[in-house]
Amino acid sequence: MADAGMTDSDWHTAEDLMQSCLGKLHRVWHRLDTSSEPDAYLRRILINTHRSWWRARRRREIPRAQLPDLPGPGDLGDEGAAAQDVRSALVKLPSRQRTALVLRFFVDLSEAEVAELMGCSVGTVKTHTHRGLQAMRRLIPPAAPVNRTETERSGVL
Repeated sequence: MADAGMTDSDWHTAEDLMQSCLGKLHRVWHRLDTSSEPDAYLRRILINTHRSWWRARRRREIPRAQLPDLPGPGDLGDEGAAAQDVRSALVKLPSRQRTALVLRFFVDLSEAEVAELMGCSVGTVKTHTHRGLQAMRRLIPPAAPVNRTETERSGVL
Protein backbone atom coordinates (compact mmCIF):
# COMPACT_ATOMS: atom_id res chain seq x y z
CA MET A 1 0.00 0.00 0.00
CA ALA A 2 2.68 2.43 -1.05
CA ASP A 3 0.47 5.09 -2.61
CA ALA A 4 -3.16 4.48 -1.56
CA GLY A 5 -4.23 7.44 -3.71
CA MET A 6 -2.64 10.05 -1.47
CA THR A 7 -0.91 13.11 -2.82
CA ASP A 8 2.42 14.38 -1.53
CA SER A 9 0.67 17.04 0.53
CA ASP A 10 -1.49 14.34 2.18
CA TRP A 11 1.64 12.46 3.23
CA HIS A 12 3.17 15.65 4.58
CA THR A 13 -0.03 16.46 6.45
CA ALA A 14 -0.09 12.94 7.90
CA GLU A 15 3.53 13.28 9.01
CA ASP A 16 2.76 16.68 10.58
CA LEU A 17 -0.27 15.20 12.35
CA MET A 18 1.76 12.30 13.72
CA GLN A 19 4.58 14.61 14.83
CA SER A 20 2.09 16.85 16.62
CA CYS A 21 0.48 13.87 18.34
CA LEU A 22 3.81 12.44 19.46
CA GLY A 23 4.70 15.86 20.88
CA LYS A 24 1.44 15.93 22.84
CA LEU A 25 2.08 12.39 24.07
CA HIS A 26 5.60 13.35 25.15
CA ARG A 27 4.26 16.30 27.19
CA VAL A 28 1.95 14.02 29.23
CA TRP A 29 4.13 10.89 29.30
CA HIS A 30 5.15 11.41 32.94
CA ARG A 31 1.46 11.32 33.97
CA LEU A 32 0.55 8.16 32.01
CA ASP A 33 0.35 4.68 33.44
CA THR A 34 2.88 3.10 31.08
CA SER A 35 2.28 -0.40 32.48
CA SER A 36 -0.78 -0.53 30.20
CA GLU A 37 -0.56 0.15 26.48
CA PRO A 38 -0.27 3.86 25.66
CA ASP A 39 -1.38 3.07 22.06
CA ALA A 40 -5.03 3.72 22.84
CA TYR A 41 -4.15 7.08 24.37
CA LEU A 42 -2.08 7.98 21.29
CA ARG A 43 -4.93 6.93 18.97
CA ARG A 44 -7.31 9.18 20.94
CA ILE A 45 -4.84 12.08 20.61
CA LEU A 46 -4.59 11.35 16.88
CA ILE A 47 -8.37 11.34 16.39
CA ASN A 48 -8.92 14.50 18.45
CA THR A 49 -6.06 16.38 16.78
CA HIS A 50 -7.23 15.40 13.30
CA ARG A 51 -10.78 16.53 14.13
CA SER A 52 -9.42 19.82 15.44
CA TRP A 53 -7.34 20.38 12.29
CA TRP A 54 -10.30 19.46 10.09
CA ARG A 55 -12.57 21.95 11.91
CA ALA A 56 -9.94 24.66 11.67
CA ARG A 57 -9.50 24.00 7.94
CA ARG A 58 -13.24 24.25 7.38
CA ARG A 59 -13.32 27.63 9.12
CA ARG A 60 -10.47 28.87 6.89
CA GLU A 61 -12.12 27.93 3.61
CA ILE A 62 -12.59 30.87 1.30
CA PRO A 63 -15.74 30.85 -0.84
CA ARG A 64 -15.03 31.43 -4.51
CA ALA A 65 -17.36 32.65 -7.25
CA GLN A 66 -15.93 30.14 -9.72
CA LEU A 67 -14.59 26.71 -8.86
CA PRO A 68 -11.39 25.46 -10.48
CA ASP A 69 -11.63 22.58 -12.93
CA LEU A 70 -10.83 19.37 -11.08
CA PRO A 71 -10.56 15.90 -12.55
CA GLY A 72 -13.81 13.97 -12.29
CA PRO A 73 -14.14 10.47 -10.84
CA GLY A 74 -13.74 9.01 -14.34
CA ASP A 75 -10.30 10.61 -14.67
CA LEU A 76 -8.80 8.78 -11.69
CA GLY A 77 -8.51 5.26 -13.11
CA ASP A 78 -10.23 2.23 -11.58
CA GLU A 79 -8.44 2.24 -8.21
CA GLY A 80 -8.67 6.00 -7.84
CA ALA A 81 -12.33 6.00 -8.81
CA ALA A 82 -13.07 3.23 -6.31
CA ALA A 83 -11.22 5.10 -3.57
CA GLN A 84 -13.09 8.29 -4.49
CA ASP A 85 -16.42 6.42 -4.33
CA VAL A 86 -15.56 5.14 -0.86
CA ARG A 87 -14.43 8.58 0.35
CA SER A 88 -17.55 10.26 -1.05
CA ALA A 89 -19.79 7.71 0.64
CA LEU A 90 -17.91 7.96 3.95
CA VAL A 91 -18.34 11.74 4.03
CA LYS A 92 -22.13 11.32 3.78
CA LEU A 93 -22.35 8.98 6.78
CA PRO A 94 -23.14 10.17 10.30
CA SER A 95 -19.93 10.73 12.23
CA ARG A 96 -20.36 7.76 14.63
CA GLN A 97 -20.91 5.33 11.75
CA ARG A 98 -17.97 6.81 9.84
CA THR A 99 -15.75 6.58 12.91
CA ALA A 100 -16.74 2.95 13.54
CA LEU A 101 -16.07 1.96 9.92
CA VAL A 102 -12.73 3.73 9.68
CA LEU A 103 -11.45 2.33 12.98
CA ARG A 104 -12.70 -1.20 12.20
CA PHE A 105 -11.64 -1.53 8.57
CA PHE A 106 -8.93 1.05 7.87
CA VAL A 107 -7.16 1.11 11.25
CA ASP A 108 -8.01 -2.61 11.72
CA LEU A 109 -9.03 -2.41 15.38
CA SER A 110 -11.18 -4.98 17.14
CA GLU A 111 -14.75 -4.15 18.13
CA ALA A 112 -13.68 -3.90 21.78
CA GLU A 113 -10.89 -1.42 20.94
CA VAL A 114 -13.26 0.68 18.82
CA ALA A 115 -15.83 0.64 21.63
CA GLU A 116 -13.22 1.87 24.09
CA LEU A 117 -12.08 4.67 21.78
CA MET A 118 -15.64 5.74 20.97
CA GLY A 119 -16.73 5.51 24.60
CA CYS A 120 -19.62 3.10 23.95
CA SER A 121 -20.48 -0.60 24.17
CA VAL A 122 -19.35 -3.29 21.74
CA GLY A 123 -22.99 -3.74 20.71
CA THR A 124 -23.21 -0.08 19.75
CA VAL A 125 -20.06 -0.43 17.64
CA LYS A 126 -21.62 -3.46 15.89
CA THR A 127 -24.79 -1.46 15.21
CA HIS A 128 -22.88 1.56 13.86
CA THR A 129 -20.72 -0.73 11.71
CA HIS A 130 -23.71 -2.63 10.32
CA ARG A 131 -25.71 0.50 9.55
CA GLY A 132 -22.65 2.22 8.10
CA LEU A 133 -21.96 -0.70 5.76
CA GLN A 134 -25.62 -0.76 4.67
CA ALA A 135 -25.49 2.96 3.93
CA MET A 136 -22.17 2.59 2.06
CA ARG A 137 -23.71 -0.11 -0.15
CA ARG A 138 -26.60 2.22 -0.96
CA LEU A 139 -24.36 5.25 -1.57
CA ILE A 140 -21.72 3.62 -3.77
CA PRO A 141 -22.91 3.02 -7.35
CA PRO A 142 -23.67 -0.67 -8.08
CA ALA A 143 -21.24 -0.68 -11.02
CA ALA A 144 -18.35 0.51 -8.82
CA PRO A 145 -15.58 -2.07 -8.24
CA VAL A 146 -16.03 -1.84 -4.46
CA ASN A 147 -19.62 -3.14 -4.64
CA ARG A 148 -18.72 -6.39 -6.41
CA THR A 149 -18.90 -9.68 -4.57
CA GLU A 150 -16.01 -12.13 -4.08
CA THR A 151 -17.15 -14.11 -7.14
CA GLU A 152 -16.92 -10.91 -9.18
CA ARG A 153 -13.27 -10.48 -8.02
CA SER A 154 -13.74 -7.72 -5.47
CA GLY A 155 -14.52 -8.17 -1.80
CA VAL A 156 -14.02 -4.63 -0.57
CA LEU A 157 -17.58 -4.23 0.78
